[in-house]
Amino acid sequence: MRVLFSLLIGFMVLMGHGQELKYVTVQRSVNLMGDKFDITVVADNEEIGYINIEEAVSEIKRIEKLISSWDEESETSKINKNAGIKPVKVSVELFKLIERANQISEITNGAFDITYAGLDKIWKFDGTMKYKPTKDEIIKSVSKVGYKKIILDEVDHTVFLQLKGMKISLGAIAKGYAADMAKELLVGKQVRAGVINASGDLTTWGTKATGEKWLIGIANPLSKDKIFSWLPVLESSVATSESYDKYITFEGRKYSHILDPRTGNPISGINSVSVFSKTAELSDALATAIFVLGVDSGMALINQLKGTEAIIVDGNNKMHKSSGILFN
Repeated sequence: MRVLFSLLIGFMVLMGHGQELKYVTVQRSVNLMGDKFDITVVADNEEIGYINIEEAVSEIKRIEKLISSWDEESETSKINKNAGIKPVKVSVELFKLIERANQISEITNGAFDITYAGLDKIWKFDGTMKYKPTKDEIIKSVSKVGYKKIILDEVDHTVFLQLKGMKISLGAIAKGYAADMAKELLVGKQVRAGVINASGDLTTWGTKATGEKWLIGIANPLSKDKIFSWLPVLESSVATSESYDKYITFEGRKYSHILDPRTGNPISGINSVSVFSKTAELSDALATAIFVLGVDSGMALINQLKGTEAIIVDGNNKMHKSSGILFN
């Protein structure tokens, strides 16, 4: 299943005290954080709209510099460099993000884990892999993984990875967090409405220039170019994780590129997960976690979380939805 975002580009004319007020929808696509971000705002005019979008881009770039594990000067890289050596003092913002990531690890029983970056690269999904790793190789691959090995000091705001060779990566939560922060910035600047779409991890506020709700199209799992249903996204967020194109097959069984950080094994049985919640950060993290948990456990978790819904397409392209999802 793919989630397709529907956006009406155009003008709205509102009548008030005999005077017309025109609002314009402005959109720009930018490559950020290794992916495409589609940023849409509803503004008084195009000039203001493009200024707003540039402000959002700057905020996303700031987040990227903060959490990137590729930038050797980032706080995340400094944490990884000092794994097993010493705690690293970080900004309150990064500390809180890591803290929230660990909370998600707790509620998902480790299915979401930012220390997955320490997994040995024994699985290859580029077509070059001829044999499955041995059981011992798989066990060894997770020896430096485990969110409980992240020591957080709330007083000094330090982060310490207990084992040498441990690493954290915020990749499974980063785009959602960046989208949330860009939205927060624009809302604070009184931008009336918009959408931050980080390659499928999106968050919205306000309504279209027409006054209608923002809509996402849920693709038919049996025909991905056709819309199965339209769902409104009002002051809300959605994130999608998929394995349609990146997988390996052994002995007739399909394995996703998403690995279970607890076992080191690739996931099978799910093609896609979309999670709806108040923040793109939470949606992003839970979409990954549900892939790992599987259909039954994943849906049971979602149905326990207030204000959170999910749509899962299993390996047989059968669609499963949480109790609050109503198709039109």
